[in-house]
Amino acid sequence: MNRKEFLKKFAMAGTAAMVIPSLAKANAFGLGTNKRLRVAVIGCGSVSGVYLPHLVRSPFVEVVAVCDIKPERAKQRAEEFHVPNQYPHIDKLLDGVDFDLLVNLTDMQEHGRLNKMALLKGKNVWSEKPLANSYREGYDLLQLSKKQGLRIWGAPAVVNSPQFAFMAKQINEGKLGKVAAAHAHYGHLGPTWSAFFYEKGGGSLPDLGVYNLTTLSGLLGPVKSVVAMTNILTPERAVDDKGKIAVEAEDNASVLMEHEGGAISHVMCGFNYFDPYGHTGTGQDKPTISLVGTRGAMHLIGYDWAPFAVEIATMDHEQPQRFATDTGSYVWQEGASVISRSLVEGIEPLINAEHSLHVLEIIEAARESQKERKRISLASTFPYPVIK
Repeated sequence: MNRKEFLKKFAMAGTAAMVIPSLAKANAFGLGTNKRLRVAVIGCGSVSGVYLPHLVRSPFVEVVAVCDIKPERAKQRAEEFHVPNQYPHIDKLLDGVDFDLLVNLTDMQEHGRLNKMALLKGKNVWSEKPLANSYREGYDLLQLSKKQGLRIWGAPAVVNSPQFAFMAKQINEGKLGKVAAAHAHYGHLGPTWSAFFYEKGGGSLPDLGVYNLTTLSGLLGPVKSVVAMTNILTPERAVDDKGKIAVEAEDNASVLMEHEGGAISHVMCGFNYFDPYGHTGTGQDKPTISLVGTRGAMHLIGYDWAPFAVEIATMDHEQPQRFATDTGSYVWQEGASVISRSLVEGIEPLINAEHSLHVLEIIEAARESQKERKRISLASTFPYPVIK
């Protein structure tokens, strides 16, 4: 069965296939509002150094284990964050101390395989992006989670920011009129700390573009078709763990999307972008996402994973105004903590597995568009609007 046949058969199988297990089932874990979720983290590299501080501070989380195929890294994180159990392999982790949620921070090529193993062992899953390495693999994971009575979610958590909520509200209330077009960009000069970003299954789209794709689809609704160009601009990279390597996955991409509501949006991303604000985006005070409609224009200030404000100008007030300057408690690494609270309290989060899968299909369609030199139709969807 090819991709087109698969999507036709499964992705539009009807609303019944979109039903997800209720978070009320959190009580099956013996949880209540005064309890904490037992969390295990797999992948103790650089990202864990940002995730773990947030997790250990959460009143809804008890980090009971860490795991890494480089045992010294698991040992270091266990000591640093006072985690009682450490394991050198996922098999040992899944057969070890009991836990409720796996937080998967491993190389992206491993996400689908490890997430499936966790679900089969009765564990809920929060996965860093992407949720899987293909739409079909991700779809199968979601169906497995439903069959197991479990939940699975994938990063990014950009829909949680107050700035996203403000922008969605302006669109929902018609402040921009009919939204016609949008543009977003995010890039830097490329990671050096691991080869997986450039190997098959990696690439700038699932690492960087995924943020903007999630934001624009979250604001403008599901995408029905994609046209894209991708290439490898820098064919050889020097990385810390392997030295010089040949680049196999796109490091330069431009994706044009037609949304179901009629808007056309554009995302550009890559590992060849000079950015004076650096990889962390510190001090970024310029728009990285812009939307324009028949009655107004709106711009997100800062990156969508670390936004600072929203500027808007409309027919009713043509001088641009800045709003949503308070980021609240939002940080990009909060996804697993938010999901933990959701499981404990039985509250449905804004982050949605179907949305993650839709973005994964956009990435897959972008690569197919480049390969086939044509426009690619999408079949998946997700609950929209994200903010009602």
